[in-house]
Amino acid sequence: MLNVMLRIFREFRFSMDIIAKPKIKFTFIMIIIIGVLSIVAENENMNCVEFLATVVSIIIMVLTFPVSIFICFKVVSEYERAVIFRMGRLRSGGARGPGVFFVLPCVDDYCKVDLRTVSFDVPPQEVLSKDSVTVTVDAVVYYRISDPLKAVIQVSNYSHSTRLLAATTLRNVLGTRNLSELLTEREAISHTMQVSLDEATDPWGVKVERVEIKDVSLPTALQRAMAAEAEAAREARAKVIAAEGEMKSSRALKEASDIISSSPSALQLRYLQTLNNISAEKNSTIIFPLPMELLQPFLCTGHCNHKQKQ
Repeated sequence: MLNVMLRIFREFRFSMDIIAKPKIKFTFIMIIIIGVLSIVAENENMNCVEFLATVVSIIIMVLTFPVSIFICFKVVSEYERAVIFRMGRLRSGGARGPGVFFVLPCVDDYCKVDLRTVSFDVPPQEVLSKDSVTVTVDAVVYYRISDPLKAVIQVSNYSHSTRLLAATTLRNVLGTRNLSELLTEREAISHTMQVSLDEATDPWGVKVERVEIKDVSLPTALQRAMAAEAEAAREARAKVIAAEGEMKSSRALKEASDIISSSPSALQLRYLQTLNNISAEKNSTIIFPLPMELLQPFLCTGHCNHKQKQ
């Protein structure tokens, strides 16, 4: 530590020896005058205290020239911007960057702002839907800084404020929807949230790019009830489909019987086809086909006896 202080003192003494030369002294005086004039031109509303403090800062920077370079010149990355304050006032010219910018020691203060897209998870929110169903919903929000000056001046902590506003907006938007809409219209709800958040955060210099609903959690009892309802609906549809199939098959059988009854040879061919199908399966079933014409007299006799008894 002592060696570092001695080195700084030697550099300061060396710079003072250089400044003591007439030509170099004139050059440094001109630098101080030009710096003071540029600062006055930049901010015409400076009072006496601010002006004196700025002049003293410039003199200190000139006197400590080898060391002041590392203090006065700052660098910001391509994705960053620097907002500079001089004696508490915002410097004109907007945000600096990317690249190198200049600050005066002791009077200038700056704040870096990241322009990259930031994402965060909205904590799960218990929401009462429009049809009085309690659900738990969480989401993810993507935003970026569109105006670094507003992000620093208009709001104390833009990140924390955006997170709180996202949670509140999620509850407000979902409270106006039914349960069926929450489960089927996620894209529309996400778009509504994105528009609402973007309008609310625009004065802060924050641009909300995207909002996505991650999960909608239902109570266990409600899940069981919905599963039972869906199962009952499926069974009802299955019975309707089966009844429609039986009706169509009965119609087809009726049409087939009408066609077969109009031609006795067709009935005989049907007998032969049935025997062929049975014999192909290699079973031991024996079938004796009996023509209905042989039974017709017995059927007529039984019918006549029944009428006589009546």
